[in-house]
Amino acid sequence: MAAVYKSLSKTNGAATGKAGSAADGPKNKQRVLILSSRGITYRHRHLLNDLYSLLPHSRKDAKLDTKTKLYQLNELADLYNCNNVFFFEARKGKDLYVWMSKPPNGPTVKFHLQNLHTMEELHFTGNCLKGSRPILSFDATFDTQPHLKLIKELLTQTFGVPKGARKAKPFVDHVMAFTVADGKVWIRCYQVNEAEAGGKHAPISELNGAAVPGEEEEEAAAPTSKKNLKGAETKLSLVEIGPRFVLTPIVIQESSFGGPIIYENKEFVSPNQVRREVRMERASKFSRRTEQETERRAKKGDLGLKSEGGRKRKQDDLDEKVLFA
Repeated sequence: MAAVYKSLSKTNGAATGKAGSAADGPKNKQRVLILSSRGITYRHRHLLNDLYSLLPHSRKDAKLDTKTKLYQLNELADLYNCNNVFFFEARKGKDLYVWMSKPPNGPTVKFHLQNLHTMEELHFTGNCLKGSRPILSFDATFDTQPHLKLIKELLTQTFGVPKGARKAKPFVDHVMAFTVADGKVWIRCYQVNEAEAGGKHAPISELNGAAVPGEEEEEAAAPTSKKNLKGAETKLSLVEIGPRFVLTPIVIQESSFGGPIIYENKEFVSPNQVRREVRMERASKFSRRTEQETERRAKKGDLGLKSEGGRKRKQDDLDEKVLFA
């Protein structure tokens, strides 16, 4: 009955022209479910907490017990009313994989996270208001290939905080930059620092035009000057906040945590394979040294040059060549 009453009240409100009418336009309702698997390290956990603090429209959940039945994340997202999933999968306590998905229909992108630096490790001077909305700045390379366009759309819906979201503040005071280089996505976060011409810092609430993406992308290149609401000349600059990390795309699946693979990165090398090659290289060096030492001793034995303490050893009655001649 409660659901029926709620639907009827919305219909009556639309008919009378109250809140919820079609004139307000469609609302951007995005909620992100952030969780991890068992076996993550403290650095991975700190990164998850940093992202949770930067995304006021996110919902953090307990660790997932399984690493094979990832389709259960669709049920969790439906349970918490989330339409985006940001899942951290830890392997062997060393490697961290990131899954980004749009349940229930997909798509899903799997990344390998590298070069991780949390806010605690960086100690940057920049800072931003907790719960403020970010400006998303994307490299022009994202529009060159189809799989990069899809990744850009997923990043936009995951990191883009909608207006009026849960725990969101009505301020825009930081920028999240996404850059493609060497086939990887490099993610950085900057504070929009505004200071008056005399060197005095202006309030964040007086930032004029910060919600315009085109203008902020130009300001990110170099410090510029603007006039705030009081008409005073201000200078805008970017100060890095953190965290910083790199995402290497591995595969893209058509549906949410399943379905056919529509893209696969052929250049990606598993970290297990890298560690195996390093071990094989060390083992080959040791085996070569062992073989050379064996050959050297065999040659000296054939020539009768076996020595003790650097001097030639005299043969006695118990020598092998005398006993088994």
